[in-house]
Amino acid sequence: MNNQNASTAGVAFPEALKVWAKIGLLSFGGPAGQIALMHKVVVEERGWLSEREYLAALNFCMLLPGPEAMQLATYSGWKLHGTKGGLAAGLLFVLPGAVIVLALTMLYAHFGKLPLVEAVFYGVKAAVLAIVIEALLRVARRALKTRADWAIAALAFAALFFFALPFPLVILAAALVGVWRASGAAEAHQATLPGWRALAGTVALWGAVWLVPLAGLALLLGPHHVLTEVGVFFSKLALVTFGGAYAVLAYMAQAAVETRGWLSATEMMDGLALAETTPGPLILVTQFVGYFAGLRETGSVWGGLAAAAVTLWMTFAPCFLWIFAGAPYVGALGKRPRLSGALAAITAAVVGVILNLSLWFGLHVLFGHVERLPGWFRPWAPDWTNLDGFALALSGLAALALLRFRLGILPVLMLSAALGAASKLPELVSI
Repeated sequence: MNNQNASTAGVAFPEALKVWAKIGLLSFGGPAGQIALMHKVVVEERGWLSEREYLAALNFCMLLPGPEAMQLATYSGWKLHGTKGGLAAGLLFVLPGAVIVLALTMLYAHFGKLPLVEAVFYGVKAAVLAIVIEALLRVARRALKTRADWAIAALAFAALFFFALPFPLVILAAALVGVWRASGAAEAHQATLPGWRALAGTVALWGAVWLVPLAGLALLLGPHHVLTEVGVFFSKLALVTFGGAYAVLAYMAQAAVETRGWLSATEMMDGLALAETTPGPLILVTQFVGYFAGLRETGSVWGGLAAAAVTLWMTFAPCFLWIFAGAPYVGALGKRPRLSGALAAITAAVVGVILNLSLWFGLHVLFGHVERLPGWFRPWAPDWTNLDGFALALSGLAALALLRFRLGILPVLMLSAALGAASKLPELVSI
């Protein structure tokens, strides 16, 4: 089908490639900064999408699991040049950050215990706490518009923080509530859409791109090999990553740290801090986790690299499936009240999820020891004698810089890293 409109028909593919590469290299600042950057380039400067088309695509991408900014880039590329355009835009959004994250992950894994590196990450971790809190406030202002939204957010937080209920269950419950709330609304007339055969063909093709390599790993290496386990874990994660990376990090981190023992809570914090300093989607922190899983299980750098590659494939291949299957239906999204209702409820629940993430990370940054209480009521409980006063002050300073003085994420991270290193200077000098 022809998916180009009048404003995009004359866009040369090499010209588009340059723009997608520029966006990929400059995509700092998490989803909010990335979405704003794409709006400026794609809508304001280039006119490749209209304001209405851009917002409809953004709402669609927020409804999907996975990083919404990367999927929005993929949709924009598809709108210009079909499948090859979507692949180009999506890959160029991810690959620059992926290369940088992998390089920094390897340096951290093999040299991260050096005192200077530890001192720098000490400051960055404190800033990450402020960044997560800022994300919470930003999403809350957008998502919580009614008392029902506040109730959904509160229940989602309580389910995760106090009762340790599974994250997918919380998201599913929110979606069902949203569908129920919108069940009485009438649906508008629908335009002609692609037939089921075209949809089935797209799903089959990109489903195979995603899952055939995973099946191959299971057959060749067995179901208990680390590469197979990594593939299965991140394939499952790709299905429940609603609300962007912040919403699923607590679920991923707790599973990787507590259940599987691939890395420690401190290393997980360092991985998030590392991903915050690089371009590309924050969900690239999964590559950090995957590398550590392969490195620890095989004892080999090659095992770490293989696991990192599997992680990337299983994290981002599903994104192309969602976009290429759903892109032709984007225009109809606003006319489907039940889908819109599910999106609104999921977005409200994400506020509670991010609050849970904020507290989980905050406790691990500020206290030397944190654990869940036993029993059915299982909140996280810190050892109050291990409160790190300097980390608390540094997090407060980073929050002030972000919220009051509106500094960008990268300057705040660099400032916090410098202050963290300076605070450890006496220890460094004495070594």
